Amino acid sequence: MSLSFAPFREGFSPLEEVFPLKEHIDEDLRLLADKTHSIRTYASLGGMEPTPELARKYGLSMIQGGWLGYGYMDNKKEMAALIKSANANPDVVKRVIVGNEVLLRGDMDVDRLIGYIREVKRAVKQPVSYADVWSMYMKNPKLINEVDFITIHILPYWEDEPISVAHAPEHLEKIVKQVEDEARGIAPGKPILIGESGWPSAGRQRGMAVPSIVNEAKFIRGMIQVANRHGFDYNIVEAFNQPWKSNLEGVVGANWGLLSADRKPVFPLTGLVSENQDWKLHFTLASGLWLLILGVYFKKLQLFSITRLLVFMALTQIFSVCLINLADFLWYTSYSNLQRSYTAFIVIANALLGFLLVKRYSDILSEQPGQARLARQLRLGYLFFIGLALYKTYGLAMNGRYLSFPLEQFTLPAIGILGLVICQWISQAKFNSQLFRFDQLIGFNLHSRRDRLIAYFLSFAVIAMVLGETKAFLDGGDFILAHPGISQGLPFALTYTLFNQQLLLWLLCLMILSLPFWNNSTSQTNA
Repeated sequence: MSLSFAPFREGFSPLEEVFPLKEHIDEDLRLLADKTHSIRTYASLGGMEPTPELARKYGLSMIQGGWLGYGYMDNKKEMAALIKSANANPDVVKRVIVGNEVLLRGDMDVDRLIGYIREVKRAVKQPVSYADVWSMYMKNPKLINEVDFITIHILPYWEDEPISVAHAPEHLEKIVKQVEDEARGIAPGKPILIGESGWPSAGRQRGMAVPSIVNEAKFIRGMIQVANRHGFDYNIVEAFNQPWKSNLEGVVGANWGLLSADRKPVFPLTGLVSENQDWKLHFTLASGLWLLILGVYFKKLQLFSITRLLVFMALTQIFSVCLINLADFLWYTSYSNLQRSYTAFIVIANALLGFLLVKRYSDILSEQPGQARLARQLRLGYLFFIGLALYKTYGLAMNGRYLSFPLEQFTLPAIGILGLVICQWISQAKFNSQLFRFDQLIGFNLHSRRDRLIAYFLSFAVIAMVLGETKAFLDGGDFILAHPGISQGLPFALTYTLFNQQLLLWLLCLMILSLPFWNNSTSQTNA
């Protein structure tokens, strides 16, 4: 039926007042003409002025929005532009929305908002509404009388109690019914527009709500089926991924589009959907890197037993896949030169650590004595990744709503330690708790108190992460209303925390990273 349309490409941002060009709007509407009947815009200024004219060119109708904030003069200019556009383009602008999530952001109170709604209603002939998350209409029921149609946002991913993609369609039905029941006592029969509903294709997991390409496709297709079955009026958020949103909402904020930032389909609208459409290319690159590693160690590998050879080949293949996936994902979710520089840096850091680990595997499996220089380099490499992991965990624990779990960046270091454990077990023929020492994994004993302190810091980070994620749920306004009091809310908050697979994998990474830094002795010996 309708798609949210904000044509901000990379390098363009309303935050920096770098607004879309007319030719961008023209190109984007041409791409959307065969995908939707209507578009919903959020502003009438800021480069959006040519939109009605270009929408007419491609046979699209509009739900035109006027952006409201806390600035009085900006609001007056925006409302004047909205009124002018609606009156000048009645054949294109079919409905008008005054403000978007103003109450949710706390930019103004409901009475001031109602004043703007009334001002626009007096000046235009189109139906007028206000758009916000569905709970804001429940908390401010007098809005229902003021609008000509009720515009609610239903975003299962962002609910204070996140909804899994499997249960999202029934959640849509439930919320629309709830709002209908509320409206029935105030203005029976008033139309409802689902003004925003969608699913992110990348980013951090919340509870059981997992961003992914496959899940976005499942949600969009399921939503359309529900809407058609019940006759719901809906608008999908959104047409294009918007890079500028990463500055506010991280990776997840920039990945809600049906088309990517470079205007390619994120997934096919019909037919089979793959999480990684380029998997063949990635497998080829990973295999090429793997063969290169085997070529470097070819002479030494000829001396390995079959078991040791297979272990070495498996670990190096995993490393190659991790490195290619890391480079692809971080590059795809980098939206500025600074972010791309970080991507290059972290990929190089992973590659260097992988090189050292492969050398250590080779030494262990060939039963060569530990090299002090290699051990020092490995220790420094892991200290770097541990410092970075602690920094990222602190951010996630303190205010992680929009921060992604950096799993791709730490998969290779974590698997690297597990690989050291496997190689040690094989070289010792069988596991012997009296002989096996985690603190000898990287090549020499780590017996200093400082190294044990590192293990403690990582353990405390695990606890802090669980507490931080749980507190984030407990602080949600709608969550508090549904579960007043710690005794009622804590079990639910813990459930959402402990069912977060990305979170659990991140905690596992932290614990694995700590393994070489645990020791049982204070004496110094060489490995």
